[in-house]
Amino acid sequence: MTKTPSPCIDVCKFKRDGHCIGCSMTKSQKSLFKALKKDKHRKTFVQMLVGQQSRLGKYSHWTPHYLRKCLKKKAKPVDVVRNAA
Repeated sequence: MTKTPSPCIDVCKFKRDGHCIGCSMTKSQKSLFKALKKDKHRKTFVQMLVGQQSRLGKYSHWTPHYLRKCLKKKAKPVDVVRNAA
């Protein structure tokens, strides 16, 4: 299996108080994720992001897009994402 892919789903419009309308990451969070080399850190980041999306609301569209991305890249999705589907 490959590394956990980025939570970005290629929308990249920061219109919700600095959060992307596609994935909920801020610009600094996007940079942070790119710097994470260990897969366990990437998985932890995605878990944090799912919690952030839950608090912010309006991100139910993200899960199916991210699951497709994981499937395409042959990466096992983080458990919290699979359970949300």
